[in-house]
Amino acid sequence: MKHISVAIDGPSGAGKSTLARRAAKALGFRYLDTGAIYRTVGLAARDAGADPDDPAAVTALLPGLDLAIAFDGDDVQHMYLGGRDVSGAIRENDISRWASRVSAIQGVRDFLLETQRRFARENDVVMDGRDIGTVVLPGADVKVFLTADPEDRAMRRYRELRELGQSVDYDSVLAQVLERDRIDTTRAAAPLRQAEDAVLLDTTGLAQEESLSRLLHIIRERLGTL
Repeated sequence: MKHISVAIDGPSGAGKSTLARRAAKALGFRYLDTGAIYRTVGLAARDAGADPDDPAAVTALLPGLDLAIAFDGDDVQHMYLGGRDVSGAIRENDISRWASRVSAIQGVRDFLLETQRRFARENDVVMDGRDIGTVVLPGADVKVFLTADPEDRAMRRYRELRELGQSVDYDSVLAQVLERDRIDTTRAAAPLRQAEDAVLLDTTGLAQEESLSRLLHIIRERLGTL
């Protein structure tokens, strides 16, 4: 039985995770947050004291990395590192920088590639990330490139972090968003770019419900289920 795959790519803070999760629920698919997997590797590198800009130091950690993905009764994804649930820890603002750097390492991407592809082979899936439609699932049934202006994305991230109780200021968050865009679009390993057959969805200024409605319309139209 062939499963359906929906690939959603886009820059940091575009709302990919939230919208992909809600779209998967509406469609009856399973959602895989690939960013959480890279964040877990970033957390492991930080905890081990490895230089995220040293590929050899980071890839040396991979063979012994006890990383696991699990889903609770509400189908919410949890990340485990060394048997510890790190789903909250990987959302710390500092981990964004680590995740961005380790995800630029080819060895890390190769290490995680089969995990992501196997998940798509075994489930009807909505998967989001930076290179899902271009590298991980180039044959996905639907591809969407989800984006928004940097200022809009920074404000969303700022509000999210404030709600989590983290002390941040908007200008710092915007600087981090712009830096991550630079890293993600210029890295040698699977740089962020829109797949040729992906539909562009710009959510600048849109409320979440409107963004979700437009995303679901694109997916259903492409699947022929409107």
